Amino acid sequence: MFKTLALSALLTLGIVQAGAAAETAHVEDYAFPFEGPFGSYDRMQLQRGLQVYTEICSACHGMKFVSFRSLGEEGGPELPEDQVRAYAAFYEVFDPELNDGQGDFRTAIPTDHFPRSALANAPDLSLMAKARAGFHGPYGLGLNQLVKGMGGPEYIHALLMGYTGETKEEAGAILYENHIFPGGWIAMAPPLYGEDLEFADGSPNDISAISADVSAFMMWTAEPKLNARKEAGFVGVIMLVILSALLYLTNKRIWAPYKRKLEHDRSV
Repeated sequence: MFKTLALSALLTLGIVQAGAAAETAHVEDYAFPFEGPFGSYDRMQLQRGLQVYTEICSACHGMKFVSFRSLGEEGGPELPEDQVRAYAAFYEVFDPELNDGQGDFRTAIPTDHFPRSALANAPDLSLMAKARAGFHGPYGLGLNQLVKGMGGPEYIHALLMGYTGETKEEAGAILYENHIFPGGWIAMAPPLYGEDLEFADGSPNDISAISADVSAFMMWTAEPKLNARKEAGFVGVIMLVILSALLYLTNKRIWAPYKRKLEHDRSV
C-alpha cells in the first residue's frame, strides 16, 4: 500500500513538473503567411530570411540538403539566375574528383548544396523547422497541433527570442539561459540582438521581425514545395467535389426507372 501511495505521489509530482515545464516553455502562435490551407510563402520574407541566415547563421550552421539553385525556383526566394550564380560563388565546396581524384575545394555552382555546419555541435538547419514542434497540448498529447499545426517555425522564433541574458559555466563550457530550450540552458550564444542588419526593402529589423524572417526561411528549406502541395491539394478537393456530384447524378439516373416502377406497383 505504501509503495502504491509513493508511486502515485511520484507520478503526480512528475505530471505537475511536466505541466510547469510546459508552461515555462510556452510558445506563442505566430501568424506566418504560409499557414492555413490557402497560405503561401512571402517571397520578400524568404529573401530577408536568406540574408539573416547568410550574415548571421551560416557562420556555424549549414544546410547540406538545400541546393543553391532552389533559391531561384518558384515558391521560394525566387532570386534571378545571375544572383543565384553570384550567391553560390561566395561558397567553396569540396569536389572529390579534383586533384587527380584526391579531391580539392572549388567555387560552388548553383547545382551544389550549401556547406555542412562549420561546428561539430552546430545542428544542420535544412529540416529544423520540421524536426521541432512548438505545440503539443496538455501533457504532450498533441491536441494543439490539430489547430495550430506542429509549430516548428514558432518554436524557432520563440527560441531566438527566449534568451534571458543569464549565463553559467558547466563542464568548462558557457551555457546561456533560454526559457524555451528544453532544460532551460543552451550552448548557443544569443545570435540576434535586434538591428543586427539592414534590409534593402526597409522592413523592420527588430529582434522579433528578424527571428520571424529567418524562421519562415527555415520552414521553406524544410518544405520548399509547400505552395505547390497546397495548390495540388486544392485542385484535388475540387476534383473530388465534381466526382461526388457526378456519382450522385449517375446514381439517380440509374435507379430512377426502378423507383418509378416501385411507386407504380405501390399505387396499383
